[in-house]
Amino acid sequence: MNRYAVGIDYGSLSGRAVVLNLQTGEVAASALFEYPHGVMDEALPDGTRLPDGWALQHPQDYLDVLSHAVPQALREAGVSPQEVAAVGVDCTASTALPVRTDGKPLCFLERFASRPHAYVKMWKHHAAQPLADEMTRLARERGESWLPFYGGRVSSEWSLPKLWQLAREDEEVCRAADRWVEAADWIVWQLCGKLTANACAAGYKAFWSRQEGYPSRDYLSALDERLARAVEQKLGGDPLPPGSLAGFVTKRGAALSGLAVGTPVAVGGVDAHVCVPAAGIDGPGQLLAIIGTSTCHMLLGERRVAVPGICGAVEDGILPGFTGYEAGQSAVGDCFAWYLENCLPASVREEAQREGRSLHAVLRGRAARLRPGESGLVALDWWNGNRSVLTDASLSGTILGLTLRTRPEEIYRALLEATAYGTRMIVENYRAHGLPVERFVASGGIPLKDPLMMQIYADVLGMPVHVAAAEQGPAVGSAILAAVAAGKRRGGFDSVGEAVRALGGPGGTVYTPDPQAASVYDRLFALYRELHDHLGRESAVMRRLRAIRAGEA
Repeated sequence: MNRYAVGIDYGSLSGRAVVLNLQTGEVAASALFEYPHGVMDEALPDGTRLPDGWALQHPQDYLDVLSHAVPQALREAGVSPQEVAAVGVDCTASTALPVRTDGKPLCFLERFASRPHAYVKMWKHHAAQPLADEMTRLARERGESWLPFYGGRVSSEWSLPKLWQLAREDEEVCRAADRWVEAADWIVWQLCGKLTANACAAGYKAFWSRQEGYPSRDYLSALDERLARAVEQKLGGDPLPPGSLAGFVTKRGAALSGLAVGTPVAVGGVDAHVCVPAAGIDGPGQLLAIIGTSTCHMLLGERRVAVPGICGAVEDGILPGFTGYEAGQSAVGDCFAWYLENCLPASVREEAQREGRSLHAVLRGRAARLRPGESGLVALDWWNGNRSVLTDASLSGTILGLTLRTRPEEIYRALLEATAYGTRMIVENYRAHGLPVERFVASGGIPLKDPLMMQIYADVLGMPVHVAAAEQGPAVGSAILAAVAAGKRRGGFDSVGEAVRALGGPGGTVYTPDPQAASVYDRLFALYRELHDHLGRESAVMRRLRAIRAGEA
């Protein structure tokens, strides 16, 4: 009898389940469920307005993924629940929510339904940026040992600034919350009836380390006694590394998901990090860029070193036995979506409708006919702040060089190029601090369907770009790690390396640099770097604009 693993990936707008054949490594079927509530960045379901910088989700959407996507994927694969060796879950991070001891989210309670802090705070919830800045300031002042391993700066996207915001702004919700839980851990809890923290999210998003645990009470108390109490009372436990067993599907978990009672459940993971085994990466020197609405840049190292401007260096954070390094760009696909939704002239839309093509296809075709540098434009890819290497969510995007002759496709190509320049900044930052990047692998839906973008990346980076075959990298990676959690005697694998070699791997498409284009892009990248350093480090103009927008003095 064939054995399968189910991987469930919770993204920003939807959740997807895949059924992975553990004999062949093929995806037997997948199913997508779009969140009914989507991203709540303007109002709660009852109409309660949200301030600028907020981004929330509804945990009921996560449960609906279990009850819709998992049974559908099993049906389409023709796989019975009894053939599933294990299930694994990943989610964006830090995406966290306050819950009671029984796991019930506070927003499920009628008295908290209108309280924003009772809901899930998404990774792109940036309203805690001032608190993140204060955490950075005090950590630098005190010489906290953990800070250099997080790029030297705390991001508002991470767990503790969000928890501090909760403690400061809604004490009633904070008191009612027995736990502050990463979404992936909460979903695993719903399946197996047991809360198990995962070392990936705890390490990268809450500064936890195997040697020192969470930041010290002295430091947290110096920030705010409420934060110190919240960390002590609402976090804790002993996070487990990727590929560990969290428990087994309970009767309630089976009713939610259609899986069989007793199916092994792996500890949760973070979406970008679990892509690494899906791409066939099991050692150092290979950078994986997971390109979607945002991009994460994952790298394995044999030792732990401090790299400025990255999102974290965590032992056993990505794969056991290695230090995993994470960097990222907060807006990639989001930049293009913004442009299409807000800035296109009617002529482009009419052309797309007339020819029966998508807007992306029309603009991509036009942009492909431009030579590098022809537009005279350079853009900064900071539409959702800068995650690496500046780690500043208050920064914003810009396009330099616009004239009355600038055409839509030129702006579109400039945005494509900007995301490639941002990636090159990250690659060069890794290399400058002793971490070799010898191979570049791209994963996600965009690399599989956008050859122009991948060629631009190869030309900008000056190195080949290998595209991973797995379209649903996070879900496949979660399934691979679930097979490790199950172990060989339950139909899985006894080590991550064994599972990666059997099930993971890149695709056959490789984009190689064009020497002439690469030479031009070297010059353009120098301009990007100059603009990056001036507006990101030397000038406060973007921060002042944000302050004026917020009505600050």
